[in-house]
Amino acid sequence: MMKLMIMSMMLILTISIIIMILASILSKKTLYDREKNSPFECGFDPKSNSRLPFSIRFFLIAVIFLIFDVEIALMLPLILILSLSNYKIWLILSSYFIIILLLGTYYEWKFGALNWLN
Repeated sequence: MMKLMIMSMMLILTISIIIMILASILSKKTLYDREKNSPFECGFDPKSNSRLPFSIRFFLIAVIFLIFDVEIALMLPLILILSLSNYKIWLILSSYFIIILLLGTYYEWKFGALNWLN
């Protein structure tokens, strides 16, 4: 029994090594590929400076989106838990969570994080 297990582990290890070697051989890149080394920028002229200044507004909106996206992902299990939990406790917890979400939105709105015209 032990001999069979060692043989199967050796076979799995050998197959894994062969696959890794084949993947590294097949994925070899040329030393200089002009198209892949040129900067790719959405809508910008690639012949100009590749380090154009990045608008902090896009970064801020992306962070806000990620925060609210995670909060929405945390709210989805609340629907599944509804049938398993006490309705009053579920209502209090979900209301508390939604109030925090709305207060965060109001805070960002008040301080101009959602204003694109600045």
